[in-house]
Amino acid sequence: EASELVNRVQTGGRLPLLTSCCPGWVRFAENFYPDLLPHLSTCKSPQQMFGALAKTYFAGKSGLDPANIVSVSIMPCTAKKYEAQRPEMCSSGYRDVDYVITTRELARMVRQAGIDFATLPEQTADELMGRYSGAATIFGVTGGVMEAALRTAYRFVTGRELEHVDVNRVRGLNGVRRASVSLTPNNGNEAGLTVNVAVAHGLGNARTLLDEIRSGESPYHLIEI
Repeated sequence: EASELVNRVQTGGRLPLLTSCCPGWVRFAENFYPDLLPHLSTCKSPQQMFGALAKTYFAGKSGLDPANIVSVSIMPCTAKKYEAQRPEMCSSGYRDVDYVITTRELARMVRQAGIDFATLPEQTADELMGRYSGAATIFGVTGGVMEAALRTAYRFVTGRELEHVDVNRVRGLNGVRRASVSLTPNNGNEAGLTVNVAVAHGLGNARTLLDEIRSGESPYHLIEI
């Protein structure tokens, strides 16, 4: 989303940019707001990105046949099962993600297998795709996609880390949260950019922001749903 946000702002592209990582929200938009689909980010969700990379980049790097790679995703939402089965999620010729299990299903499997995590030996995590970033760490919470996009966009534009940004007003679970975030370099010698952002928690709350777009009254550059 970060590179796409920067491109749309700089080239006068369609705004606001709507996040696209939640399959339930994407399906909702397809059914009830099809006229707003051009606002959606063209990015796949992290689940589908990782699955596609596993069958292409990782397979080539490791000398593996993609047909022999089974990609299993562990997710908190059952909508991710539907997402993995969408027909467009196999552009490489192989399904990006083969199986999706929910966190509850995983917990049941762990109990059934009699695994006691407290007694397992310490191990380091595999680095199949390199190290994760701080932006990736916050991605999974409400408001995290927006913050990750802003931090990454700032780095794209300035080449520096964004250290002073007040995102507290858009984090959390209150229905619809709005904020203006100043992306001003710390040295004060360069012109900054004020980005208007909003976060909707749940599809019912999303309607408020979507109706503003339809009426031409939306003041935002980026909306996370």
